Amino acid sequence: MRKRRPDDPAMPQLHVPNAGEGKRGEGGYLGYLLRQAGVAHRHRFEQELAEAGITNPQFVVLTMLANYPGISNADLARLSLLTPQTVSVIVGNLIKAGLATRRRHAVHGRIQHIDVTDAGRDMLARCRKPVQRDEQWLKQDLKPAEERIVRRWLVDLARDADKRTGG
Repeated sequence: MRKRRPDDPAMPQLHVPNAGEGKRGEGGYLGYLLRQAGVAHRHRFEQELAEAGITNPQFVVLTMLANYPGISNADLARLSLLTPQTVSVIVGNLIKAGLATRRRHAVHGRIQHIDVTDAGRDMLARCRKPVQRDEQWLKQDLKPAEERIVRRWLVDLARDADKRTGG
């Protein structure tokens, strides 16, 4: 039996729907639509951050370190929505790049603090424009009241998930 090539006339040609069509449109499952939108956002955001020379996960970890100094690795992973192993690799790369540094805890020698360096703060400042562009893109078609509803809905979903998982 020979394999059929995709361009074989005997092979039925299926239309794969674009975003907004079929089940990828308003009639689709909310979970799928949320994932579809999340992937679109992530792709666009990664492109925006690339101009600053940082990846999305690096940006998230650096942002959490800057906003929550002294945070534990476990909490850093939870807030960054990444695994502890991934966070360890990212922190190591941020340290190699000079964007973060480790120091021993003043009392507990085995505990290490991860701090954002001046270069890390400069990187976050360079990311401000791409982040603001992305934020504007996300809410470009929303009226302020609609934006509040979407924000509340997303927070409620996350809060409910945290309750269920003990996070």
